[in-house]
Amino acid sequence: MDYMLLREQLEALAETDSWYLPLLSNAAALIYDSMEDLNWAGFYIMRGGRLVLGPFQGKLACVHIPVGRGVCGTAAARDCTQRVADVHAFAGHIACDSASNSEIVVPIHHGGEIVGVLDIDSPRPDRFSEADQAGLEALVKAIEAVADFSGVASEVK
Repeated sequence: MDYMLLREQLEALAETDSWYLPLLSNAAALIYDSMEDLNWAGFYIMRGGRLVLGPFQGKLACVHIPVGRGVCGTAAARDCTQRVADVHAFAGHIACDSASNSEIVVPIHHGGEIVGVLDIDSPRPDRFSEADQAGLEALVKAIEAVADFSGVASEVK
């Protein structure tokens, strides 16, 4: 996986419009089309103190996720990436798609607050490596640098 190319593509898209909604929509498509063995790639955005479904590619998804619950909520609560080799062994896992077996979630920040998470699921157990984690964390840093999250920060609490 060429995460540098993915980052460059994302940064180029931000030149057209940096508002988070179209940018994350295209980012979800880029990730979903670029990575192998995925069944879901997308974003949850903080709203009213919980995560709410944002732009994604894949099957239908959970709409609301409480902070601290599931892999996404845990990533938001702990403010750190969650790379889970077997979601069925993860206490409190929320099964939006029973075909998912592994997952990686990276928190997204703006103005010192978590404004959302990048969430990627795979039907393959232990799909995500340390290299994937480093590449996706770098991609999220690029999103944080170029995305206009105006209005989202006021929804965080």
